[in-house]
Amino acid sequence: MSDLSTLPAKEESTPTVEGRPRTMAADRDLEIEDVTLHLDGDMKRELEEEKEMREDGGGKDPFKNKKVHRVVSKWMLPEKVRRTYLERANCLPPPVFIISISIAELAVFIYYAVWKPQKQWITLDTGILESPFIYSPEKREEAWRFISYMLVHAGVQHILGNLVMQLMLGIPLEMVHKGLRVGLVYLAGVIAGSLASSIFDPLRCLVGASGGVYALMGGYFMNVLVNFREMIPAFGIVRLLIIILIIVSDMGFALYRRFFVPANGSPVSFAAHIAGGFAGMSIGYTVFSCFDKALLKDPRFWIAIAAYSACVLFAVFFNIFLSPAN
Repeated sequence: MSDLSTLPAKEESTPTVEGRPRTMAADRDLEIEDVTLHLDGDMKRELEEEKEMREDGGGKDPFKNKKVHRVVSKWMLPEKVRRTYLERANCLPPPVFIISISIAELAVFIYYAVWKPQKQWITLDTGILESPFIYSPEKREEAWRFISYMLVHAGVQHILGNLVMQLMLGIPLEMVHKGLRVGLVYLAGVIAGSLASSIFDPLRCLVGASGGVYALMGGYFMNVLVNFREMIPAFGIVRLLIIILIIVSDMGFALYRRFFVPANGSPVSFAAHIAGGFAGMSIGYTVFSCFDKALLKDPRFWIAIAAYSACVLFAVFFNIFLSPAN
């Protein structure tokens, strides 16, 4: 008791004087400040963002029921537009485009693999080459084939790879950008793929949705690359590595189907992969980077559309007048 009585009665409330030690309260304040200064930059921003959201919502977290949307926003959007997305995020309309396309591709695959006796595990069986959907150089006048080829796939590995990738990437993209924009990018990649194949591999058939899938990947890849620092650098590195790994493995399988196909099979062009990727890196990038802007008012979009249209016109001219398939 005598030791306690020797302590100053109001030490915590007295100011620090030169030559005297800091008070306990001041030490605690200094310690808290030091810990705060050493917080990771990304975590600090996230905490401040959550605090601001709660203050705006009267002490409640207005986005506590939008955990899925918050995860999607961190993977798909730069930091400066995440809050805008979360404020308007909903599941209406749901991501019907990617889901519908995937169901259609799976249904066609099952039809030709089950109801039509085909041996399409690694490559195409000769019977499927008579499908009205496949792109065939001898039937280029049937213009729908430049799009419908995406419904036919060359084996289980081929369709599983495309379905998994377009669902994993396409659904979050459609949640953020909605079906019209995602559909524009996807179909731009599909058309670019068939036209490029008709030029650079004019005597080969073409199947698969890889042009559309690579367009989605190309647009997303460019957004991650351009907004790298705003899309959480650690996640950004992981995302880039995942995309590169998928592209390398899928291109390897495509090259195998093209150059090392069994003697009784039919080689398939792989030019659609490359052309779809370029379509995504141009049109896809401008579309996906205009989340909170009017797309039609962005000059980058019209520049990309003009370049894309010029390539399409050249491909049409080539197919009519210059193609070896003639």
